[in-house]
Amino acid sequence: MRSELAMVFGLSVLGAALPLLAAEAPEAKGPKQSFETIKTEHVNFLPGGTIRLVDSYGYLTVEGWDEPEVQVTVTKSTDRFYDPAERQEAERRFEQVRVVTERKSDKEVTISTILPARNPFFRSVIPLDRIVLTKPLVPNNRRGVTVEYKVLVPRDSKVVVRQVTGYVWVSDVTGDIDVNSRTGDMIVMLPDTVSYSVDARTRLGSVSSDATGKGQYRFLAGAHFAYASQTPARRVSLRMGCGSITIKKVPPSGPYWKN
Repeated sequence: MRSELAMVFGLSVLGAALPLLAAEAPEAKGPKQSFETIKTEHVNFLPGGTIRLVDSYGYLTVEGWDEPEVQVTVTKSTDRFYDPAERQEAERRFEQVRVVTERKSDKEVTISTILPARNPFFRSVIPLDRIVLTKPLVPNNRRGVTVEYKVLVPRDSKVVVRQVTGYVWVSDVTGDIDVNSRTGDMIVMLPDTVSYSVDARTRLGSVSSDATGKGQYRFLAGAHFAYASQTPARRVSLRMGCGSITIKKVPPSGPYWKN
């Protein structure tokens, strides 16, 4: 009788524990995937003003259009693949990489990329519990997030870009253009109906232009291209640390790939 009671008690305990075990069981995992988030902002803006992009990285496209506003579309995506259950972790990383659009006046807008700060020192514990301090690390951290910017601006705006690394495309802008990037590739499409003074330089890389043979200089590591029309009305200054610069002239009728 006692053994029968013990068996019944054991079965009842097991039956009560099964739902708890099922609740604690790991969720079924699907295929790993990348995550992304997209945000678009509209800022009222008068023609002839200045748009500044500061500390951007990844993929940057700036295009001229006919609307009296600046439109900024930012797409953030993960550099690696995550399990479906890790979506919250990916979204947390997106929040740490901030792209802030600030309208400083009717004719000045600044678009800044702000990254989370890293610890100023790297500490490692070795035997005897001694702590060794190494040199400071890079102060910013991209958190495994790639950013793609698409910025639409009034055509006669002045565009100033300070890119950290990545790809820069500027097209259909008839105002002054000032682009400086540490590493990557830069393509600037200039409307052929506007007179420009162009100064393009790379420390390590190449410069190519439709106006070949006019102020083209090649060095051991970098290159310099300088050109000015007879009556330059616009100024183009392009600087690349390590990478390439391409300058092309096209009709001012919209993005190059749509012509």
